[in-house]
Amino acid sequence: MNSNGSSFWSSGSVPLIEPEFLSSLISAASDIALVVTAEGKILSVLINPANASFGNLDHWEGRQVSEFLTTESTPKLQAVLDAFARGETLLKSVELNHTDNAVWEFPVRYSFHPFGNENNLLLLGRDLRPIAETQQQLVQAQMSLEQGYEARREFDARYRLLLRSVRDAIVFVSVNDGTIKDLNEPAAALIGSTRDDLIGASFSQEFRDKRREEFIESLVNTAISENTSGFDVVTRRNRQRVVIVPNVFRAAGERVLICRVTSADETMAQLDGLGFNLNVLFEKSSDAMVFTSVTGQIDTCNDSFLDLVDAAHLVDVKGRNLGDFLGRGQIDMSVLIENARRAGQMRMYSTKIMNEFGAKTAVEMSVTYLNDRSEPELGFVIRDASRVDAIRKTPVQTTEESSRNVMELVGSATLKEIVSETTDVVEKMCIETAVNLTRNNRVAAAEMLGLSRQSLYVKLRKYGLLNKDADVED
Repeated sequence: MNSNGSSFWSSGSVPLIEPEFLSSLISAASDIALVVTAEGKILSVLINPANASFGNLDHWEGRQVSEFLTTESTPKLQAVLDAFARGETLLKSVELNHTDNAVWEFPVRYSFHPFGNENNLLLLGRDLRPIAETQQQLVQAQMSLEQGYEARREFDARYRLLLRSVRDAIVFVSVNDGTIKDLNEPAAALIGSTRDDLIGASFSQEFRDKRREEFIESLVNTAISENTSGFDVVTRRNRQRVVIVPNVFRAAGERVLICRVTSADETMAQLDGLGFNLNVLFEKSSDAMVFTSVTGQIDTCNDSFLDLVDAAHLVDVKGRNLGDFLGRGQIDMSVLIENARRAGQMRMYSTKIMNEFGAKTAVEMSVTYLNDRSEPELGFVIRDASRVDAIRKTPVQTTEESSRNVMELVGSATLKEIVSETTDVVEKMCIETAVNLTRNNRVAAAEMLGLSRQSLYVKLRKYGLLNKDADVED
């Protein structure tokens, strides 16, 4: 116990430790202390009061240490006991793993000291569980880091291989500074330079008459609006007209544009005459065109529809139900969808389109059921009929005959009776119109007129409009 040559411990300056204090000192000097005979029998177990995680180990006393050691730790202890039996002094600590009924296991580093006059040993142990847990966490963190690096290398290899093997010209552009982050060889050839020269260069400078801020903003707006026609530009190096179709995504906190670049001639060749004309008609038509799912969810539309509902981009309306923009909401949508699915199409349906601010515009709609695909869709053509609607609402001069018929009733009937009779005529006309529009769908007609089904049936019987041979589906 003397490490510096001092004679303090052997000169009698330190009094003998009383037995009642010795166990406290030993337990305080270690996490766990064992007094073991030369044969490995446990005489005493002392636990540090500050370390209660070991629990109560009184049942160890009187039993062999090997009963509470793992398989690999038993030979270690036996080697120490044999060394002490030969009179050797063991200065090196030994790590032993304890187990108790296979319920729990903990590692302890022991130092061995002769104790008493009967060749007993004092084992002073330090709990290694905190160190073992820290090591385990470090190992797991290292494994996770290695797995992350491996996954990143794998994704990077896939990305490089895909970019190299794909035939389409692909360019990655940073939205923040407008520089080219990466591109493949077909894109470099189309622009008129090499891949190494273009990486890090400004994308806008590769095209004629394009300023960086305006050019990048135009690409982002095109990507947000999901304009399938792309963005036409002319390259600066080889004066070639190309079409850029951008998509925007976010990676590592930065917005990036992935641009597919094709020559204008190649784009024209991909479309036949009819397909090209239909594509131009969709983009530039004065009539609004909308494609929806069979339930009315908007999939795409042209700019005329966006103007009609005062929306800035396609993303503002995509995914919403077309009924949200119709004057009678789902009543209109139910009539349109039901007739389109039943007959394949519906023509000249009059209603109103309502924009985001509540303003309404009179329109005429037609719808076609597109069922020549795995997931059928609905195609709507919507025409602004506000001018025609205004003409229709212009007061019409009554003819002399109709005026005379009304005048003949004066004196022969009360005003209330005259108004009641003319009201019945108007009511009958409205009911006939609603039934015709809904193809004799009584439920839809009742919703359109704001009546209950029972009230509608009463009025149909009243005016003799109840077709007994009709196929009532409700």
